[in-house]
Amino acid sequence: MSDMKKIATRESCGNALVELGKLHEDVVVLDADLAGATKSGIFKKAFPERHFNCGIAEADMIGVAAGLSTMGYVPFAQSFAMFAAGRAYEQLRNTVGYPHLNVKVCATHGGISVGEDGASHQCCEDFALMRSIPGMVVMCPCDDAEAKAAVKAAYEHEGPVYMRLGRLAVEQLYTDCAGFAIGKGRVLREGGDVAIIATGLMVQEAVRAAEVLAGEGVSARVIDMCTIKPLDEELVLAAARDCGRIVTCEEHSVIGGLGEAVCSCLSERCPVPVARLGVNDEYGHSGPGAELLREFKLSCEGICEKVRALCGK
Repeated sequence: MSDMKKIATRESCGNALVELGKLHEDVVVLDADLAGATKSGIFKKAFPERHFNCGIAEADMIGVAAGLSTMGYVPFAQSFAMFAAGRAYEQLRNTVGYPHLNVKVCATHGGISVGEDGASHQCCEDFALMRSIPGMVVMCPCDDAEAKAAVKAAYEHEGPVYMRLGRLAVEQLYTDCAGFAIGKGRVLREGGDVAIIATGLMVQEAVRAAEVLAGEGVSARVIDMCTIKPLDEELVLAAARDCGRIVTCEEHSVIGGLGEAVCSCLSERCPVPVARLGVNDEYGHSGPGAELLREFKLSCEGICEKVRALCGK
């Protein structure tokens, strides 16, 4: 992994939106009174006339974004994942999804790593909610370069996009993401005993786990699955055929997220043993983000445990 400084993907998004704003006058950003936390304030500083604070009213914010999209703008609506996906679900389903409007949702503070904000803010259900909306693209980039590439791809995609971004600063895996495309995963490490398919900050943990497992004689293929919907089914199928065993890793509930998407694909086309690593059917709680990730086994060690159990080690 890169020795460059750690950067939170929410900050990467803010910087990417400024670059988009310089190139495209139709880019506008909306926020729900959280510009400092979501980092949409970076865009506000550069383009104050194209940044709109909708107040603590996510449902209204999505309605405004929908209206702006019908006037030729490309709105990026930002709030915490719990409020963007949860509080505004009805508006995203009926006002954005149903008419297939060109609205992009950049949801920060997703998952257990939100930390001290506690269970009320640790949204581990957003992938499931957004995957259920017809036509909605769902992405979760793992680092700075991938987040910037995902923002650019979201702008270029015609239709609704939901992107989850993190609060924690994370290590950088990529120096650039040339060739990034919605619906395409990336093989970061080859292996033949097991395939580890991860998204978001779990990608870095998967890379570390593969290095540990290699020392134990287990060859692990690591796949970065930034796009959860549409899933790169061909890459998943190739991993299943080549490796025969799959471990999925996500900072999300094991219900309705990446793991279930992979299982749905494989159960119909290439059944192989799959172990899902994520948040079990429970809420999180307050605590330092890094410590909570270890507690919930969303870590290198947790992945290694899953792989060893699946491989009979």
